[in-house]
Amino acid sequence: MTTNIDNDGHALPQGLRERWREESVASVWRRPSDWYHPAVDAVAVAVLADCDVSTAAFELGRARGEHGVGVGEALDDLVCLYRSTGRAMPPLDAVRALNEGWADAQAVLVTTGACVDPETGLPTQQYLAVRLAEAYLQAEQDDVDPALRHGLTVVDVAAGHVTGLLRAARSAAVGAALREVFGSGHPMATLGGGVFVVLTRTDDDVDGQVADLRADIARRCGDVDVRVSVRQPVRVWVEPLPETHAEAVQRLSHVSRPEPWVGIPRPAGPADPPAAKAPSRSGPDAPGHLGPTLPPGVLDADRWPYGSTEPGTSGHGRHVDRDRTSDDPAEDTGPTT
Repeated sequence: MTTNIDNDGHALPQGLRERWREESVASVWRRPSDWYHPAVDAVAVAVLADCDVSTAAFELGRARGEHGVGVGEALDDLVCLYRSTGRAMPPLDAVRALNEGWADAQAVLVTTGACVDPETGLPTQQYLAVRLAEAYLQAEQDDVDPALRHGLTVVDVAAGHVTGLLRAARSAAVGAALREVFGSGHPMATLGGGVFVVLTRTDDDVDGQVADLRADIARRCGDVDVRVSVRQPVRVWVEPLPETHAEAVQRLSHVSRPEPWVGIPRPAGPADPPAAKAPSRSGPDAPGHLGPTLPPGVLDADRWPYGSTEPGTSGHGRHVDRDRTSDDPAEDTGPTT
């Protein structure tokens, strides 16, 4: 490996830097013209000297975040650096530092809601994906199945389609309850439409946390108008982490419910005006008909947390809402697993 000496006397490992760039551009980097940043030199020097790369990796992560590079692409690029030195994976300290630097760069966007949802005060799905990457890399370094350490606890509080101030009040109450039960620094996110997800540890008392969460949500949503928009009881299920980070991010997309429900007719509510009746057609296919249920196939096994809607079947994950009450008969379609 060749090195050159910069004006300040520091070694510049140009050979390593070029191999790193070639590896990254050939496999993961999207735009070759924006790969180089002075921060890559500091990382390359630290790797070449076999010393702590945390500080340099933090600065590289921040530079990538400031220039609009996604955290996944930045992490893949870091992996390419270590592959070019003959090592399969970067050390966890370097990965964590790069993630923290990238997240620090996003802090300037918080006021626009890039990393924090303004209604709930919780992180967004993209930020949770960063924390998931840390969990997967830690499990890979320790050579353990990620599902043995963590699970995705999904919380669905929505009792129907709500808008405006009612939705904001519900979101704020649930966000505060989640921070109270799990801690403000705990990895969690809002997925929209009254759906939230928390990265929980398998050795935690998840059942106890869920019970506390339900009680706190009930207390915060005691107002009659807000309470009617909250499912009773709150639906919760736990999914083990998939094998890869990409699959986990995809799973978040599957269980998310963007607002408004794009392309999905919402159930008719008591405040809805009567649907117009066509003179020549009637029934579910009539124009303007919303109906009490969603069209078949919209919420299939990949999107519906309970999997198939056939009686006696269940979806992915371990359900923890064993304390269902009779006021939610639609869910009593089979035994809870």
